[in-house]
Amino acid sequence: MAELEVIGFLAGFLVAFALSPQLIKTWKTKSTKDISLHWTLLLMTGLLLWIIYAIVNNIVPLAVFAAIEFLMATALFILKLIYK
Repeated sequence: MAELEVIGFLAGFLVAFALSPQLIKTWKTKSTKDISLHWTLLLMTGLLLWIIYAIVNNIVPLAVFAAIEFLMATALFILKLIYK
């Protein structure tokens, strides 16, 4: 694995899991009042575009971690709808 690919995986891991504290807090408190629905939809759209871009260009770290973050953002979106 090339050194730059290791950096890509590390960056992807940090960015993808940066959303986890918000997701955990939302799950525990059952409150989404401070989370914008529009922000969540924009984030999901951007992540979906990143996934497509990464797959087309065979950029594995970006594809993997954008997919993970997309799933987390989708979970946050669902919680936003449930706890509205």
